[in-house]
Amino acid sequence: MNADKLKAFRQTAYQCLGRSHDAMFELGDAVLSSPSVTSFAELSCSPLFRQQWSSLYEALQDSRP
Repeated sequence: MNADKLKAFRQTAYQCLGRSHDAMFELGDAVLSSPSVTSFAELSCSPLFRQQWSSLYEALQDSRP
């Protein structure tokens, strides 16, 4: 996959995430880059999740299915 296709995919995915798109997108990056995920708290400490820890829970509550 070339860089332009990846960029277009990420932009399209970002637009589908609803009100909390920043936090949801960063959550996705944190999940995909973590070798194993054991808790939401662990994900909120990821360097790729730059939001406050409570944003993780709010994003999941506010996101579209």
